[in-house]
Amino acid sequence: MLEAFSPMTTLTLETALRHYAGSDRQDDDAAALFRQFLDSDSDAFMRSHAVGHFTGSAWLVSSDSERVLLTHHRKLGRWLQLGGHADGDPDLASVALREAEEESGLTDLVVEPAIFDLDRHRIPARGDEPEHWHYDVRYVVRATGSEQFAISDESLALAWKSIREIATDASADVSLRRMADKWLARGK
Repeated sequence: MLEAFSPMTTLTLETALRHYAGSDRQDDDAAALFRQFLDSDSDAFMRSHAVGHFTGSAWLVSSDSERVLLTHHRKLGRWLQLGGHADGDPDLASVALREAEEESGLTDLVVEPAIFDLDRHRIPARGDEPEHWHYDVRYVVRATGSEQFAISDESLALAWKSIREIATDASADVSLRRMADKWLARGK
């Protein structure tokens, strides 16, 4: 039985980054980079922080642990995991859970408080928004009830995708393939 998520049991981001158990040296380097960014500015959780900011994402897995819910992102035009801006909230596990609920319409979701993956990626300039970095902290979120989703305004589409197929799909986003590999290696 999964323990329900409670903000009271959430690790601080600093502690979570120190405990992040990556699979290789690249993961360790990413955690160090994220800790450095965390220490750089108190506004790092704010979207207005021009150089970049923290985001929280959900690797939203089905109850059978075989599929993940992806969004065909409206602004980026690619299949990606659900997630969004922290908007000042340093509890990125809560951000990931909130974004998963808002973007999927699913209820009865449970987030694991440990970091699952880290990904720093460049967001292109758009309109008045300059190019900047997203320091994306990703958490496993599990569907424990109905898997009937509702598409939000942020998505062109949503779909449950086979994690095994993502792992072998050369056209899939590199970070999605990495998360699929991590998921399969951990054995659910």
